[in-house]
Amino acid sequence: MNNLKIEKLDHFGRGIVRINHDIYFIEGALPNDIVDIEVIKHKKNIYEAKVSKYVKKSNYHIDNICPYFLECGGCTFLNMDYKNELEFKEQKIHELVNKMLKKDVQINKIIYSDNIYNYRRKITIHGNQLGLYKNKSNDIVSIDKCYLVNEKINEILPRLKKYQEKTKCNIEEATLKVSVLNEVMISLYGSFDYDHFLNEFNDIDVIYINNQLVSKKEYIKEKLFDKYFYVSNHSFFQVNTYMTEKLYELVINKIKNEHYKNALDLYCGTGTIGILISDYVDKVTGIEEVKDAVEDANRNKELNNVDNINFICGKVEDNIDSFKDIDLVIVDPPRSGLDNKTREQLLKINPIRIIYVSCDPATLMRDLNDLSKNYNIKEITPVDMFPRTYHCESITVLERR
Repeated sequence: MNNLKIEKLDHFGRGIVRINHDIYFIEGALPNDIVDIEVIKHKKNIYEAKVSKYVKKSNYHIDNICPYFLECGGCTFLNMDYKNELEFKEQKIHELVNKMLKKDVQINKIIYSDNIYNYRRKITIHGNQLGLYKNKSNDIVSIDKCYLVNEKINEILPRLKKYQEKTKCNIEEATLKVSVLNEVMISLYGSFDYDHFLNEFNDIDVIYINNQLVSKKEYIKEKLFDKYFYVSNHSFFQVNTYMTEKLYELVINKIKNEHYKNALDLYCGTGTIGILISDYVDKVTGIEEVKDAVEDANRNKELNNVDNINFICGKVEDNIDSFKDIDLVIVDPPRSGLDNKTREQLLKINPIRIIYVSCDPATLMRDLNDLSKNYNIKEITPVDMFPRTYHCESITVLERR
């Protein structure tokens, strides 16, 4: 189809065109673009497409710096000015509040990032090509660098490729992490000589091969504010350390002038939030289902000399009904948000305040709808944790009526 004018963006950063009763979602198109498109797939009256030709680009466009843009699926807005990207993310929150919550909620200005490139401290590359998945596909785009990841990771990527070519080994998957203290971890899956790889990459701090530790060090160390955190192979740690501090500073500022006795830190990971708020509450309990993360959390508790926090290894929904007399709950769930039982139990526990750290605005709105039965939604603050992508984090403060 030719000469279509893009109306707006959907919540995934795709251009939208409506023709009669049909709706087209177009990757890489920006508002007011006039484009020719190629339909990739469709179901009933919904079409997914990509741009085959820009007939006329709108003033939203900037020059794209990446040769893999729109192929690998890792970025959304490399072709759009950052100011417009921030406006898109703010507008997404406003639209979802109006559509799903239908309440008058204070939405603060988005907390923006001073650094929109080279901010990610983790990447996973796949297949013998050592690349990233194409958008909505299991096909792999071979890459030599990624503009979103830390430069130290970009130095290691070509080394891995050269090693694979030289030794004819088979690397099926590689995860690279670099901490703010410049400690590096590589976790590999595949078939090759462990000792030879260790000798070739003896400057890497931590190396796992097929889930087996082959280096002397077991974990890398991260730093947030004045606290330190161990991160092991399967533990989750926020990939944008700079914006993580901005995010957690918002959380701390909401509680530091209050006096909370008992706090719950749900989906606590390696214990970051719980340890950071431990200076301001009498007691914290963290719940996390990933065993490695809980082991790290207990190490981090000792590392930071925190004696008023304990961690439970298990699913939140399997443990939350054992708590009462809780006056503060902080939740930082995965993109799927809170499950039904957890939402119900939070209403039963009825803490004075709930602080909801969200990585998916749509599931956030669903959960806030339920929680607003007992709680006033005081404010939502968007945080741009992942510049150049459509993802938008946020912090919501709820107070018991």
